[in-house]
This record gives sequence, structure tokens and C-alpha cells, in this order.
Amino acid sequence: KILLILGFLSTLAVIALIAVAVTQNKPLPKNIKYGIVLDAGSSHTNLYVYEWPAEKENNTGVVQQVEVCKVEGPGISGYSHAVEKAGPSLAQCLRQAEDVIPSKQHQETPVYLGATAGMRLLSMENKSAADKVLSSVEKTLRSAPFNFQGARIISGQEEGAYGWITINYLLGNFKQVLYQQQSGWTKLLHSLKSISETSGALDLGGASTQITFVPNELSSESPENLLYFRLYGKDYLVYTHSFLCYGKDQALQQKLARDLQASISNSSLLDPCFHQGYERTINISDLFKNPCTSAKKKQFPFSQLYIQGDGDYQKCRRNIQKLFNKTNCPYSSCSFNGIYLPPLQGDFGAFSAFYFVMNFLNLTSEQSPVALDKVASTIESFCARPWHEVKTAYHQIKEKYLSEYCFSGAYILSLLENGYEFTEKNWQRIQFLGKIGSSDAGWTLGYMLNLTNMIPAEEPAVPPLSHGSYVGLMVLCSLVLVSMLLFAWLLFHKPKCLQKGIV
Repeated sequence: KILLILGFLSTLAVIALIAVAVTQNKPLPKNIKYGIVLDAGSSHTNLYVYEWPAEKENNTGVVQQVEVCKVEGPGISGYSHAVEKAGPSLAQCLRQAEDVIPSKQHQETPVYLGATAGMRLLSMENKSAADKVLSSVEKTLRSAPFNFQGARIISGQEEGAYGWITINYLLGNFKQVLYQQQSGWTKLLHSLKSISETSGALDLGGASTQITFVPNELSSESPENLLYFRLYGKDYLVYTHSFLCYGKDQALQQKLARDLQASISNSSLLDPCFHQGYERTINISDLFKNPCTSAKKKQFPFSQLYIQGDGDYQKCRRNIQKLFNKTNCPYSSCSFNGIYLPPLQGDFGAFSAFYFVMNFLNLTSEQSPVALDKVASTIESFCARPWHEVKTAYHQIKEKYLSEYCFSGAYILSLLENGYEFTEKNWQRIQFLGKIGSSDAGWTLGYMLNLTNMIPAEEPAVPPLSHGSYVGLMVLCSLVLVSMLLFAWLLFHKPKCLQKGIV
């Protein structure tokens, strides 16, 4: 009888233990947190809303983009002559963020604005105007119901570093862990992750371009281009450089300024980088008004430049290559303009305008990168199409953007081949990225992760077992314990039926 009572009580204790394990360790309801980052670029501003489960802060791959809003009008640097309009231009997208984020969480949601190369140029050209633009932007952001955390011009080095952090965070490279939000991008992840631990980042905007990666060999050359990170218990020495004035819009301005100098007495220009039949008239004063071209300014006997397209890709490439000065290199290896570049290493994710232009030309592929010779021939064929045909085929695209895809495609190849010296062989290691999962590839997520301390220097402690494994193990051990008690009872207190069987 005593053994029976003990067995019964043990069974109750085991059941109680399992119940406690299941209820006490049951995952809590999701407590979602939000963050907002505005990317104030040279040509336009985008607002991004991110979310993450609060109980998983500091874990890789849990932050995801839930909303993006493109601000109407130019980038904030375009309001230099009407600074009071810079802030109000953001209002519509801020209202959209209010609709996405639950109202009870508005006050705790941080909002950041980072301005890039357009504002860097404006600050160089007219610091007073740049300060007033930022002041107007700050006033609007403070009036929104969110937790305003600052509006500032970020450096080119920061832009490169945050872009590198973003893509490696989203790809799970920092902890080499694949999370459950994989679906269509699993193939992309595996194609980008090969022998290199992290992926390099190639960013192209309207006014600047950045290259960032972990070199294979440590070097003391040009230490100003090296950044040190400690993330999740690992050390990363990252090379990064930002080329101001080498974004696609400013590169075009540079090219036109150079071409105009070569034909100083002629107010018309036959340009191989525009489609045959295309015409454009630009003011000379507009061409030379910013720091990227102001040094080339001369007196011209005319106030406007008349451009006619010629649609010759090979000539266009030769013109563009003059923008990259490869004659002087004070280091063991350089990209262009005497800037140190260590040997290219590993895989690269190319995003922003790299992706937008190549995607328009149908040259992006998640399965396998398009070969370099095919990329060149595709761009050459596109440039050769007459303007009236292109305009008809892509009537839904704004004429200004459509007219510049030939130049932009040729410029991207020149920058990657002639500037950074990618070859037919390592071209296959470039993947043109629009999104990774649900999040846009770009610097904004890395910026927020850094400012909110979401990526710790040391690897966070994690439980040895998952909730499911823990509960399963508890159940198994409990069943073993009950079985042993039952066996002991049977052994020491044989039931009559068993006793008869033995006799």
C-alpha cells in the first residue's frame, strides 16, 4: 500500500512538473518594437519602418522592414533655395508611418534621419543653407508623435560601413545562423555565402558611391580607409571608401562638363551616352554650380548647351573612362584618383542604383549572375536603340530617368571594371540586390542597428535547448521515472494474478 501511494504521488508530481514546464516556459505573446529611418539621398528621400520582437533584441536576422514610403519631390538638398519647404515635404510619409505603427507605441518609436552625399555637397557649397535645411527637417520630425533621435549628415565612410552591416546582418553572416524567415531568398543567401565569411557591399547613389569589404590580408596602408568592428564576439577589419561626386547623377554632370570643355566654342554637343534622336538643353550655370564640377568652370560665349544623342556605347565608355584617373598610385594597389584599394576579396552585394539600373536592363538574377560579356552586349544594344522606340516601349517611365539608363549602364560597367578592376572571373561574385527577404538592401537598417545598439560586441547568451526540446526532454524523463516506479512496485509487490502465474 505504501508503494502504491508513493507511486500515485510520484505520478502526480511528474504531471505537475510537466504542467509547470509547459506553462512557465511557454513563449510570451509577441511584443513588437518599431524604428524609423529616413534616407535623405541626393535625388529623393525614403522613409523606412522596421519592426522586431522585443524579446529577441540583439539576435541576428530578427529585424525586418515592414514599410517604405518614397517622399514626393527632390531630395532635401534640392530645397536649398526654399529651405522652409524641406521639412514639410516629409509630412505625408510620416503620416503613413503613423498608420503602420500602433498609436500606443508612437512615443517610444525612435526616428532617425541620415542625409548623404547631396547634403554633403550642399554643405561644402553653402553651409548656411545646409544648416537651415536640416533645421527645417528637424522641426517637422519633432512635431511628429515619434521619439526624435536626430537628423544629421552622415559621412561617406559611415554610409559604406552601414551598408556593409545591413547586408551581412540580413544574410545572417555575423553569426552564420539561418533563421526561419527564409523563403524565396534561400538560394540568394547560398549564392552569396561561399568561402568568405562576410559579403562586400557596393553602393551607388546619385552623388556618391561606396565600396566596403573585409580584405584577405591586413595592411597598414591608408589606415583612414580601415574600420574596426567587434560584432557577436568576432573581430572585423573592414576596408571602406566613399567617392564623392561619383554617384551616377554627378558622374554625368562631370562627363558633360568635361565634354563641354573639349568643345568650348560650340554650344551643341553630340553625346554618345544618349539615344539617337534624343535632345536636351541645359543651362551652363546649372552644370557648374556644385563642387563636383565648379573647378572646371570657364567663361563660355553661350549660356545654354544643346545636347543631341548619338547612341554609341563604345564611345560612351571611352568618354566615361576619362573620369577615372589611373595614372598615379602611391600605394601597392589603387582603385582610381590615387585611392588605396586592397585586392578584391569574396562575394559582393551591389545595391541601390547598381540594382535599379541593372534590374531595368533585365540583368539581375537570383539563380546565377549574368556573365560580364552578356551584360556589356545588353547595354550596348539598349544604347543603340533610337529614342522614339525606347520612349514608346517604356512610356510609363519618366523621360529624365529613361533617357539616362544608357549612360548609367555604361557608367556602372566602367566603375566596376575600370574603377574597381572587377574582371570576367570575379564578376560572377557580384550579386545585384534589391531586397533580402522583406528588407531593402541599403545603409538605413545598419544605421538603426548601430544607433539602437541592436548588435552587441559579444555574442548573446542563449539557452542550451529550445522551448520545444526542453519540454520534450521533460516529458521523456517523466515517463521514464513513472515507468521505473511502476516496475519497482510490480517487482516488490506482485499482484495476485502474477503470483498465480508463477505458482
